[in-house]
Amino acid sequence: MLGNAFNRWLVEEIMPQDDRIKAMLYLPFNHPEACVKVVERYADTPSVIGFTVTSTRYRPVHHDSYMPLYSAIEATGKPLGFHSGFHWGDQSMQQCNRFISMHAISFVYFNLIHLTNWIVNGLPERFPKLKVIWIESGLAWAPFLMQRLDSEYMMRSSEAPLLRRRPSEYIADMYFTSQPLERSNLKLTEAAFEAIRADSQLLFASDWPHWDFDLPSSITSLPFLSERAKRNILGLNAARLFNLPVPAHKQRKLAPARREPVPA
Repeated sequence: MLGNAFNRWLVEEIMPQDDRIKAMLYLPFNHPEACVKVVERYADTPSVIGFTVTSTRYRPVHHDSYMPLYSAIEATGKPLGFHSGFHWGDQSMQQCNRFISMHAISFVYFNLIHLTNWIVNGLPERFPKLKVIWIESGLAWAPFLMQRLDSEYMMRSSEAPLLRRRPSEYIADMYFTSQPLERSNLKLTEAAFEAIRADSQLLFASDWPHWDFDLPSSITSLPFLSERAKRNILGLNAARLFNLPVPAHKQRKLAPARREPVPA
């Protein structure tokens, strides 16, 4: 009920005040049928550019009850985002006696689990046109998971029979947001950008006004990025993903078209 009220408030009260305001609507993920109703109700609302799951969840994303939801979102052409968060009440996080410990781990934890289940259970093959975004987990975990899953898959591919490519190839077709961007070791940062094909798949996020927010300079100051890649990450990738208008004078600077998967 609260989620429905919040979505209605956004759509009916907030977004009509300025056509520049867009939103990815909240999905009550513990209730798959209710999620489908949200998608169906707002699928044609221009200011609704996608749908969001709060990732601190314990229901597996590959459960059969979610298949109608993914099909409905795929039909809209709009993306599905998994927005991570921390949960100190989780039993595994209760082992951490400092906020910094819990914060470092938990913002990755749930998205790591959901992404693993998403890939291993073949959801990219079942819903090949569904665009997925992993939000507010940073990037350092992505190369780790890509290599880890590839290694496991090559040894036990029979446990992921729906896959036609290595897990890392599916992950490289997904989208990530930059915040909080890990920059303590720029060689590792550059490797993460290369692994996820950041020039076409990464979206800048500031997370302002939170205490750990990132300025646009977190992208513009990176020495290994081209000017085109910086423009893409700072806005043009999002314009392409969310089908947003781009000013005419920037048309020539549009991000490269998304690379389509090569059939096996």
